[in-house]
Amino acid sequence: MKTIQVLNGPNLNLLGKRQPEIYGRETLADVERMCREAAGDRHQIRLLQSNWEGQIVDWIHEARDTACGIVINPAALTHTSVAILDALNAFEGPVIEVHISQVHKREAFRHHSYVSLRADGVIAGLGLDGYVAAVRRIVALTAAPA
Repeated sequence: MKTIQVLNGPNLNLLGKRQPEIYGRETLADVERMCREAAGDRHQIRLLQSNWEGQIVDWIHEARDTACGIVINPAALTHTSVAILDALNAFEGPVIEVHISQVHKREAFRHHSYVSLRADGVIAGLGLDGYVAAVRRIVALTAAPA
């Protein structure tokens, strides 16, 4: 069974509690459930979250050998991490970048994404449905021909 790695950056462990007016009241457990449903029975989901940039880089390195695709919400690291960009550039499968909020309606510093330089798709402003769309896209891109 193919694995899709769903990576979440800093402060997403507080999803549902931190700024619910922006990020909603659902939690990472809800994200995981939604992603599993979207992946169906041919793909498994490995959902991970860290507040540490280096841990996320390590997980991307691991994905080179274990995952067919990556969904990543790098959170604040989106705008600062060349290390995450470099790690993603070494990953050969599809990468979809997700942001829960519509980052382009927020502060100007949030308009730049290092991750977008590698991402095969970027989804912003769809709430948790963005994760579902990203998983579905990776399933479509990695499905075995009939």
